[in-house]
Amino acid sequence: MVHGQDAGSPTKDALSDAYPGKAYSPYAQRSFPSRVYWGDTHLHTRLSADAGLFGNTLGLDEAYRFAKGEEVVASTGQPVRLARPLDWIVITDHSDAMGFSEDIAKGSPNILKYDKGKEWYAGMKAGGEEAATAAKDLITNFAQGTLPDGMLDEYSPGAKTYGSVWQRCIKAAEEHNDPGTFTAIIGFEWTSRTPRGATRSAPRSSGPCGPTLTSTPPCPPSTTPA
Repeated sequence: MVHGQDAGSPTKDALSDAYPGKAYSPYAQRSFPSRVYWGDTHLHTRLSADAGLFGNTLGLDEAYRFAKGEEVVASTGQPVRLARPLDWIVITDHSDAMGFSEDIAKGSPNILKYDKGKEWYAGMKAGGEEAATAAKDLITNFAQGTLPDGMLDEYSPGAKTYGSVWQRCIKAAEEHNDPGTFTAIIGFEWTSRTPRGATRSAPRSSGPCGPTLTSTPPCPPSTTPA
């Protein structure tokens, strides 16, 4: 159980019908929550295309450390730190093509063997407007289902690379989870790919693909909208 900060004694105006009558003890007759836990339900790292392709160079470890109140160096090279640590967080990198943007930045051979892969890699390396153009072109091709055949095979459920990335997500969450102080919730954002393009669902921390996320990777691409 994570312990939040007690909200203290509320004012009469704030209580309304939740605190009827008058009691000697300010804690008597309370029927409303008095502890608030601050967190984030939707955070992407460089593993997600809509973050990694647009300048986010930070990974899982930096994201968790930042959420826990530690100082990290931002993608811009500046030191940053929260005013107060979060109590919990769900890192929800996209289930589809998880890790793809990270490997483009690295110039992985399995991506550079494609002409489009070389084009996007060159754009990302150039930075500025060229990087933005490359990112938009990649996402457009992904959404419209026009990526080169086989390009995403290693970044789809069941593939070795994909499974390795998902295990990294699990490992990072377990390493940073600190019962009683900070809760790292394992999750992902499921994005289905349909004949008409990509649709998005809410972040998930469990799903129909298996009993637990620690034993099962995110759902495979769907043929129906989320």
